[in-house]
Amino acid sequence: MREQLGLGRLLPLGGPEDGAWIAERAAREVLLAAARDVAGVRPGDLRIGPADPDGVREPAVPPPPGALPPGPLRVTAGFAAVVEPTAAAAEPLPSTAARLRAVLTQVATGRLGLVVADVDLRVTGLLDEMAAPEPDTRSESDTGSISGPASGPDAAAEPGRARVPDTGADTAGDGDGDEGRVTRVAPAVPGVARLTGVLGRPVHLTEPPPPEGALARRHVRVELAVRADHRAVEVARRVREVVSEALPDRPSVAVVVTDVD
Repeated sequence: MREQLGLGRLLPLGGPEDGAWIAERAAREVLLAAARDVAGVRPGDLRIGPADPDGVREPAVPPPPGALPPGPLRVTAGFAAVVEPTAAAAEPLPSTAARLRAVLTQVATGRLGLVVADVDLRVTGLLDEMAAPEPDTRSESDTGSISGPASGPDAAAEPGRARVPDTGADTAGDGDGDEGRVTRVAPAVPGVARLTGVLGRPVHLTEPPPPEGALARRHVRVELAVRADHRAVEVARRVREVVSEALPDRPSVAVVVTDVD
């Protein structure tokens, strides 16, 4: 239960038709890693949530428990700007924020596949470049706010070589049944690092309901980690395809990305 809570919210990947979600923790770690590479920036807290509650749409497949519906997202982050005391002219804070915003937007959209409407940045302090400690990431310490619309290309990640990872104990249901078929074909998709089981079993099959029920066919939820050199939403799309094709009744499929390795 503690590990499930640590995932944070399940954020929609792509649009309503993509049937994919990613744990906020996984997305946040990717964005923070990119922010640390931005010159003159020490990132602090970072959250991802809905940008417009009125802009959400119904997903094409049943969502995982507690998942946010597809819709535009907002990235909210705090950062401290690092300044060099001996510099003749320091870079204006809006320029620093613009560089950070561009990086966060490109990584969120290009590497993950999140639909980001805007990136809201908060300046938490100014640090000496010679001895810049990690900034206080508490939101109460904010000293200013620089916000603006998201910008940056929605570029796909560089292609990586296909590999079948060692799924180990994560494929506990591997066998001759439908769950076994899924645990064999899903890890073989390029970009899948391993199957995970934070929300339960790595593969969760929902049997068809009675005739009066809402679902007309079975539903499969696959939980996995993706490789960092692949675009998460594209990996999820391909997993959905191969899993549905691997089962005779062609069930609907949802993918939950819990980690980016």
